[in-house]
Amino acid sequence: MDGTDLDLDFTEEEVQRYSRHILLPEVGGIGQAQLRRARVLIVGAGGLGSPLLLYLAAGGVGTIGIVDDDHVDLSNLQRQIAHTTASLNQSKTASAATAARAINPLVTVVEHPFRLTEAEAPDLIAGYDIVCDGSDNFTTRYLVADACLRARRTLVSAAVLRFEGQLSVFKPHLHPEGPCYRCLYPEAPPPGFAPSCAEAGVLGAVTGVMGTLQATETIKEILGIGESLSGRLLLWDALATRFRTIRVPRDPHCPACSSPHV
Repeated sequence: MDGTDLDLDFTEEEVQRYSRHILLPEVGGIGQAQLRRARVLIVGAGGLGSPLLLYLAAGGVGTIGIVDDDHVDLSNLQRQIAHTTASLNQSKTASAATAARAINPLVTVVEHPFRLTEAEAPDLIAGYDIVCDGSDNFTTRYLVADACLRARRTLVSAAVLRFEGQLSVFKPHLHPEGPCYRCLYPEAPPPGFAPSCAEAGVLGAVTGVMGTLQATETIKEILGIGESLSGRLLLWDALATRFRTIRVPRDPHCPACSSPHV
């Protein structure tokens, strides 16, 4: 995102709240204004979406949308830190929005308390600058990835299972050599091929690390700083305490992004 037409007029509260950002040469006042102007959609207010949401709100991302049709369950609290025991049975969007506003009342949080469908996804995603996928099922993942591709929106995608996590950025509309999600995973696996966290389990802190990394990459994309994860897949093995990054080239024959219109 460029710095044109930015409002650089900060209140004293904003200057104090974001002072540690503003001190960074890579952020400064212009970067903080870019964060304030940004619109980010989070798909899934669960283990990944919770730390992601809280750090984006704390960092001053101006508008944050949250999509989730679920309600807070006791089994969520082991990892979904945006929710508390007091929010049991509340909708996850309402609970997460309350947590975000408690950290930073200056940001706008928009609740989308429904399951994303093919009918709703295009218009919803087109209304945001960046989409962060932390969903827990393949149907939603592919729906979001395809809608981001068509809408020319950057997708920051993370996933976790047991003691492992992965993260990448997909933006073929901005990075000509960068892949789309289907370049990496052409089709969803058949039902039952890959267990869910509800079936196989997940260490709560693993979702915290990956959600925080997802927030970091999102902020980098908003500010245009550092090296993007576009074209790379970050893999983390928590038990081995090992990070590794593998190259993901764009598939010239990908049926999703090989069109010259992408």
